[in-house]
Amino acid sequence: MASVTSAIDTEARRRLLALASGAHAAPLSLEFARLLDRNPLTPDHAVTRGEDHDNAHDDEDRSAPLPLRAEFELPARGDVVAAAVRAGVPAAAVAAGVPGVDVLAREAAEYLAGLDAKAAEGSAAVDDSTGGVDGGSGGISNRSSVYMIGNSLGPMPRGVRTLLNEELNAWAERGVISHFDHPHDRPWVTVDDGVTPESARIVGALPSEVALMNSLTANLHFLLVAFYRPTPARFKLLVEARAFPSDHFAVASQIRLHGLDPRDVLIEVAPGPGEHAIRDEDVVRAIEEAGDQLAAVMLGAVQFYSGQAFDLEGITAAGHRVGAMVGFDLAHAVGNIELRLHDWDVDFACWCTYKYLNSGPGGMGGAFVHERHGTGDLHRLAGWWGSDPATKFAMDNVFRAEHGARGFRVSNPSVLTTTALLASLRVFSRTSMRALRRRSELLTAYLELLLDGLLLEAEAVAEAAPVFQIITPREPRRRGCQLSLLFADAAAMEEAFAGLGLRGVLADERRPRVVRLSPAPLFCTFEDVFRCADALHDCLARRAGRLRVAAGRAN
Repeated sequence: MASVTSAIDTEARRRLLALASGAHAAPLSLEFARLLDRNPLTPDHAVTRGEDHDNAHDDEDRSAPLPLRAEFELPARGDVVAAAVRAGVPAAAVAAGVPGVDVLAREAAEYLAGLDAKAAEGSAAVDDSTGGVDGGSGGISNRSSVYMIGNSLGPMPRGVRTLLNEELNAWAERGVISHFDHPHDRPWVTVDDGVTPESARIVGALPSEVALMNSLTANLHFLLVAFYRPTPARFKLLVEARAFPSDHFAVASQIRLHGLDPRDVLIEVAPGPGEHAIRDEDVVRAIEEAGDQLAAVMLGAVQFYSGQAFDLEGITAAGHRVGAMVGFDLAHAVGNIELRLHDWDVDFACWCTYKYLNSGPGGMGGAFVHERHGTGDLHRLAGWWGSDPATKFAMDNVFRAEHGARGFRVSNPSVLTTTALLASLRVFSRTSMRALRRRSELLTAYLELLLDGLLLEAEAVAEAAPVFQIITPREPRRRGCQLSLLFADAAAMEEAFAGLGLRGVLADERRPRVVRLSPAPLFCTFEDVFRCADALHDCLARRAGRLRVAAGRAN
């Protein structure tokens, strides 16, 4: 990739360059990425959302060097490339004029051969048994994929196999006895006790405010039963436009359960004309305009499509000023940005654990209920597992809710999914969300720097409109670790997405025109980021060459 200076300058980038100050390598080179990986992250290089502060529920100094890549099993590059070849180019892309998979596969083989040659020239051998990290330098094995899709499914923590095998053995050898007498001191009757404290720390809550149960959308339904209680005067419900479909379906069905029409109830806040992210001030304005008609606010804390992060504290305060309940879907926020749900006075929240929390496909969900709502007075869908443990086995059919969020549980959690989450949370326990967020802002700024350079280079060469634009907010405080790339047309997106896979980069698409890249700080390196951008650069350069040839033939 050519060395091009970005036209965009942010505090995150200045701090980023300071990490490798005095380096002779160009900022857009592989050598520079490796310098960043070798440079330890210190408080002097921190990029924070505002004043330096400690999370009230994150008071331990957890200073394990980041990334903790060796704790994860990442897909092999060869498997990623093979899967991309088998998938081919989607029919929609072929119809739009994208060349066949044979062309892309041949180009990918050339690119990977060049990558191997560069690696052989510039780096020592890497031991894959350490997860691709060579002595903490961040060097990536030629056999490792670039995993930029932790926003969809996190990679598997290495500890999962051992813990799950322990549970299978406990089941085989002790059967039902393991509910109370467990060979590894994880009795199944209280299995979620092992994941609650660390989950609470990650979301900035008291342990009593957190329950691990069900799945995200199920938890959203359970919480809306309690927190959306419309009256003839106060019945409106505010959401973001183009919310994740499951959120929209859940909210709309809850409205219908009250005999109301979503068209009369929903307030959908959308981006302004020509914009792709929703302004926080527009959310607050919509809340104020709804006033005493507003019953509840329910937003995605980090928007799944654009990657923008909302001002949860400000929105919560605005909702409370008009008497509304305020809740958030944390699917793309938990494990990604710093959260202080208790301190921000959020009423309720729910999340999944299979994205940034790396609990595995179909992993269990989480729920937050602020302690001021922790009594058993709220309307709820009740079940045995939410009853007071002191009287649970009395079997008298009198529901006495357990205090706090755990009173919303209805049945015992899956031991296997809970244990998979435990393996991941043990990795999180070695660091802090504050440290992860610092690293995340630098990784994402570096990706942004590379992509801007790529666009400037393409513009200088072709003197044409950019093939994509970054629609995620530029300010670090307004985003997590995801950057969303909106391509000029569907064919360009499909070719870029297929090309990334054929070059060993796992990314995510949102049709018709968006590719999402997510350098998760727990396991991604600066070299990962460079390789991702370099692969995209190669895809676009080859596409541009083919288009020029086609144009020449047409003339």
